[in-house]
Amino acid sequence: MSKKLAVVFPGIGYHSDKPLLYYSKKLAKNKNYDIVEVTYNFKEDFSAIKGDANKMQEAFDDAFCQVVEQLKSIAFTDYEKVAFIGKSIGTAIAARYNMTYELDADMIVFTPIEQTFAFINNCEGMVFHGSADPLCDTDMCIQLCQELSLTYAVIPDANHSLETGNVKTDIANLNGVMSILEGIL
Repeated sequence: MSKKLAVVFPGIGYHSDKPLLYYSKKLAKNKNYDIVEVTYNFKEDFSAIKGDANKMQEAFDDAFCQVVEQLKSIAFTDYEKVAFIGKSIGTAIAARYNMTYELDADMIVFTPIEQTFAFINNCEGMVFHGSADPLCDTDMCIQLCQELSLTYAVIPDANHSLETGNVKTDIANLNGVMSILEGIL
């Protein structure tokens, strides 16, 4: 077992085989991290719960319970370094897990949702947000990152997948994001 652990918390439609998480796992593996990927099963299709605050909270709580079950056998204290790599709802679940179990994981936050900021605190890591992300207001994200002393980067014109629609721009942005991540890991 390595002395480093990376736990990957995907989004609802953004699984770990998509670019941000796929390359994050590769970087972590190249730096000798053990990799654990969590999954969630939702009772309803996301389109049925999107926009309904009660259903969203229920789905979030249910996903958190699933993660608690999946990670219960991991002795986090056996590791010298732990990184939580989250995307979208996964950022909020990772932050809640880190806070609930009083871990000191480095937080890699790809496109947070508003709920993420209720659980994240002064921690090492980085928040990556797209200025055209419809699920998290940019001004609010910047303000909360500043209030919580979180290091952050806003990717111009990028959406909730940190993509702009221009392939060359997206590849260049992905390269920049992964360079920052490599430094954190």
